[in-house]
Amino acid sequence: MKQNNRPGFTIVELLVVISIIALLISILLPAIGKARDAARVTQSAANLRNLSVANDTYGADWGDRQFTAIPDDMGLAFSNGLGPVDYNNQIACMPQQLVGYDYLGRLWGWWCAGSLCSGYPGDAGYWNGCYYYVFQPYGLNGGNFGSFRVPTCKAFASYVGDRWYDPVFWAPKDTYPLRIAEPFFNYPDEFNPYDPANSSSQVIAYSSYIWSPAAMFAPEVFSHCGYKSPYGGNFPGAWRSPSIGQCRFPDLKVRMMEHHWLQNVETDANPSFGGSDPSWLFNHGYNSKPMTAFFDGHVGMIGTTDFMEADTRATIQAENNDVCNNCEGMGNCQTGLWSRDTPKGANGYYGDLSYDTLVDTSAVILTTDGLSGRDVFGAK
Repeated sequence: MKQNNRPGFTIVELLVVISIIALLISILLPAIGKARDAARVTQSAANLRNLSVANDTYGADWGDRQFTAIPDDMGLAFSNGLGPVDYNNQIACMPQQLVGYDYLGRLWGWWCAGSLCSGYPGDAGYWNGCYYYVFQPYGLNGGNFGSFRVPTCKAFASYVGDRWYDPVFWAPKDTYPLRIAEPFFNYPDEFNPYDPANSSSQVIAYSSYIWSPAAMFAPEVFSHCGYKSPYGGNFPGAWRSPSIGQCRFPDLKVRMMEHHWLQNVETDANPSFGGSDPSWLFNHGYNSKPMTAFFDGHVGMIGTTDFMEADTRATIQAENNDVCNNCEGMGNCQTGLWSRDTPKGANGYYGDLSYDTLVDTSAVILTTDGLSGRDVFGAK
C-alpha cells in the first residue's frame, strides 16, 4: 500500500513563527500598558470632576464658603490667648470632626471636647492634639497634616456618597493607600476601622486628593506682604474660610489635586517616609504631573516644572511692578507664587525630602495670598 506523508513545519519555520509572535507581543504590550495608564488617569480626572461638583454643592449650603472644620471665631479665641480646648470650655462646643458609623453602629471621629461638650473620649491633651491634627486646615505651627488631607470626613463625604471609602476619593494609580482602601469599596458602612483580615487591627487610608490648604485660611494669612500667624495677635478672622467670590484667578488657582507623585514616578517609595504609605509627594520630582481641579471647574494635568516656572515669572513680574512698595513696615514681602516666610521656611511642604534635590515648590500648599492668589500662570 502507498503511504501518504503529511507535510509538517520544519524547525526553522517554527522559529520564524515564534519570532513573529514575540515581536507582536513586544509591540503590543507597551501600547496596552499606555492604554491602561491613560484609562487610570482619565478615571482620576473623572473623580476630581465629581469632587468639584461636591465642593460647589457644599458651598451652596454654606454661603459659598470653602470647607472648614473650625468655628469662624476661633481666631478671636487665639487672639485672647485661648486654645482649642479652652474654646470648648469657655465659649461653645465646636462641631466634631466625624468619620462615620461602622457596621456595629459605632460612631468614629476625631474629638476636640471640653466642659461644654459631653460624652467624648479622651482628655484635654488628646482633644488638643486632635484639633491641631485634623481640625485646622494645615499645621503651620508644626506637623504637615490637617483637614486639607481628609475630604473623606463625614462633613464633606456626605456630599459625595457619605462613605469614607467611596471610590471617588481614590486615584487608580495611588498604589499604597489603595491597597488599604480597595477592600472596603464594596462595604456599605460609612467607615470601616479594622483590617478585613484581622478584626483587632485598626487601619486607615487617606484620600488620594487634597484641598489647597492655603485656600482654606483667610487670604491674609499668606499675604504677599508677609505671613500673618493665625495663632495669636489681633487676627480674629484668620480661621474663617473664604468665599469662592474671593478667588481672583479661578482658572489658575488649584482647588483639589492628587497628593502623591503618580505620573512618571521614578521609584516605588520615598525612603524618608515610613508606615503604610511611603509614597512620594506631588512636589518631589521634576516629572510629576498631578491631575488637578481648578476653581473654575476645569480639570487638567499640571507639572511641577509648571509651578516652578510660573513662580519665576511671577517673581520677575512682581519686581518689575514694585508690588512690595505697598508693604513697607508690614512684613517680609513675598514676590513668588508661594510663601517662603511661614514657619515652614524656604523648604515649605516636605521640600527637603524631594527625589530631585533641586525641585523647589510649595505651590497649592502655601499659595501666596491664599484663595486670592494663583498657582500657575496663563499662556506663556
